[in-house]
Formats: sequence, C-alpha cells, structure tokens
Amino acid sequence: MDSAQRELSDQIDQATQRLIDRARVITQPDLRAPSLLPGWTRARVLAHVSLGADAMRDLLAGVRDGQDRPGPSAEAHAAGLNHAEGQRPEQLVADLADAAMALRTVARRLPDDRWQVPVQVPSLAAFPAAELLVRRLVEVELHHSDLGTGYGPAAWPATFAAMDLPEPMRSWRENRLGYPAEPQPPLTPPRGPAPWNPGRPLPGSWIGKR
Repeated sequence: MDSAQRELSDQIDQATQRLIDRARVITQPDLRAPSLLPGWTRARVLAHVSLGADAMRDLLAGVRDGQDRPGPSAEAHAAGLNHAEGQRPEQLVADLADAAMALRTVARRLPDDRWQVPVQVPSLAAFPAAELLVRRLVEVELHHSDLGTGYGPAAWPATFAAMDLPEPMRSWRENRLGYPAEPQPPLTPPRGPAPWNPGRPLPGSWIGKR
C-alpha cells in the first residue's frame, strides 16, 4: 500500500470500529425494527455490510491471484442476505467483524503492483482495485447512518464529509444529509455486549484496540 491507500485503510478501520461498537449493543427488537432505508431492517443493513466485505475480499483475492472471481448471482446474494438478516444479534456482529477482518487482511497484503488491476462488478464499468477502498469506506459510513441509531452526517469525520467522491457515491452521501440526529424511532436501553468465545478478540476490538 502507498501512503494514500494506507490512510484510506486506517479510515475504514476506524469507521468499522464505530459501526461494530454501535451494533454490539442494539437490542433484538431494535435490530428487527425498520432502518432509514425503506423496506430494510437494521439487521438487514448490517448483513449487507458484512456481505459487501465478503464480495470486496473476493475481488481483491482474485486480483492477487490473477484470477477472475465473479461474485455471487443476484439470487444467491439475496438468499445470503435473507439468511444473515435472521441471525441472532451476536452472530450478526461476529459475522460483521470477521468479514471486515478478512477484507482488511487481504487488502493489507496485496502487492503494490496489483492495485491498478481493473476489477469488474455487475452493472458498473471496470475500475482499478484501489477504488475498492473508497467504496468500502463509503459503504460503512453511509450504512452506519442508515441504521437510524443517532449516527449521521454530523458525526462523520471531516475527511469523509469533504472527500471528493465520484458518482453515484457523491449523491448517495448527499441523500443522507437530511437524516435526523436522534435515533429513529427511539431505541430501547442498550443490551450488554454478548459474551465472546475464549481466545478470540471481542468484535468491538477487532483490530486490537478499544
């Protein structure tokens, strides 16, 4: 990674930490409640962020190995999303943390000369692998806001709020500017963080920090 990519990776780490910290204490009823995305529960938003990390990890692994790794079909993606959405809170958060770490590991180890290799995703023109870092940061920050738990544009880091994004990511960010600053609807008192398997880091400290 060059310095700009490392900075982006660090921003993704921090954004992921904020999202996991929030997700770990959302109660089961609040997870099943609607998010700010029409037709999506909060659990579905979290499941989508996890599957997004899986898809980006596969793309980068293909770039690393010199192999084209097509993503799942629309039907397979929908089935995976439906399955993940129905999981218990602790499993949702564990999957989010594991998927984020797997993506981070592949990205941090990708040779410098592979970042300009083009990748292809459905319905988009090919773009350099390096753009996946921007896309992941946007995905985490915007979908954290979509949860409707009080994290929104006012809480975005200044670097993200001012980042020069290509379309359609710029419009996606602008669409969130009107989000309320308070949880919608009001959240029940947070649950205590779920116990974690001995010998494994807590999801809330997935990069070894608190």
